[in-house]
Amino acid sequence: MHRQPLRVALAALLSLLLTATAHAATFQGRVVSVADGDTVTVLTDGNTQLRVRLANIDCPERGGQPWGRKAREAAAALVAGRQVRVETSGKDRYERYIGTIYVDGLNVNTQLVRDGHCWVYTRYNQDPALPALQAEAKAAERGLWSLPPAERLEPWLWRRRH
Repeated sequence: MHRQPLRVALAALLSLLLTATAHAATFQGRVVSVADGDTVTVLTDGNTQLRVRLANIDCPERGGQPWGRKAREAAAALVAGRQVRVETSGKDRYERYIGTIYVDGLNVNTQLVRDGHCWVYTRYNQDPALPALQAEAKAAERGLWSLPPAERLEPWLWRRRH
C-alpha cells in the first residue's frame, strides 16, 4: 500500500530524466551561415541544416545595436566555413538548438566572452567561469567594453526598447 506513491514518484523522476537527456545531443558539421554573434547554421555530417543559438552568451543585435556588426564578424572569423562540434542542451522557443560550439577544441562561446564581443546571458548562464572572463574583458576594455558606457546596453534590454 505504501509502495504505490513511491512507484509513482520514481516513474515521474525517470520520465523527467529521460526527457532532459532526450534534448541533449552532440553533433558535428560545417558552419554555413552566421546570422549574428550568437546564432549560426550548421550543415551536419548527415547533411541536415540546424540553427544553433550559442549557450550562455548574448551578443549585441546586428540590427542597429552598437557592436552588433562587429560581434557577428568576430563569430564569423571563428566559425564560418569551419568544421565544428556542437554540444546542445535543448532548444529555445524558436526551435534553435542551444549549444556550445567547439572549433579544433576551442570553446567559441567562451572565446567570444573573453574577447569582449558579448555579455554573459545571466538569466540562462550555466558556465560558472564566464562572469570572471567578462570582468577581465571589461577591465581590459576589449571588444564592446571599449565603447563609451552609454553605448553598452545589454542585448536583452536593447531588444525590449527596440
